[in-house]
Amino acid sequence: MAKSGLLKSSIAKKVAMALSGLFLMLFLAQHFFINMTSVFSADVFNSISHFMGTNPLIQFVLQPILILGVVFHFIMGFVLDIQNKKARPIAYATYNGAANASWASRNMIISGSVILAFLALHFYDFWFPEIVYKYVEFRPADETRYAHELAEKFVSPVRTGLYSLSFVLLSLHLQHGFSSSFQSVGANNKYTKGMKNFGLWFSVIVPLGFVFIALFHHFNH
Repeated sequence: MAKSGLLKSSIAKKVAMALSGLFLMLFLAQHFFINMTSVFSADVFNSISHFMGTNPLIQFVLQPILILGVVFHFIMGFVLDIQNKKARPIAYATYNGAANASWASRNMIISGSVILAFLALHFYDFWFPEIVYKYVEFRPADETRYAHELAEKFVSPVRTGLYSLSFVLLSLHLQHGFSSSFQSVGANNKYTKGMKNFGLWFSVIVPLGFVFIALFHHFNH
């Protein structure tokens, strides 16, 4: 009975992990779309960013939900990693990880930790200055400042390189995570293959798109 309860608890955690990951992918897609507009039109990027930064629903409802989603996803990732290690206390003497699983699947906790560090940098670069600008200094609204502020963050080659590396690791993380999410929620129908293919393309195009945005602003500043 105890083993059955433990199994159900483990499955529930994996499903929660999968659903939170899929939720964060929706945010990532939306964030990518907005940032990509900065490459083509500073005015469009400024308009969208101003709307996102001043809309009460986004600021006081969706943004806290997003932050909670990020925190929950990473905490659950660490919990599941510890749980999996406890379930296999004896290491296999002849285990060849590369022959049995991809690098991404064997190092999700590493790529996840780097992505978490990147998110901390991202918050430091964008979210905290925005909070200070609006709610600490109470500076007047400026609809034209967003594109310039974004470009300024990619002047440094070191910071641009860190962002780019983080998104490469995010790509690997997503490739395994998307596939695992479908397994965790038990998706197995005629649409599963198509969704997995979509996930593969998403995990490549979106992170590399962010790399392109960073490099574009770095070399065109």
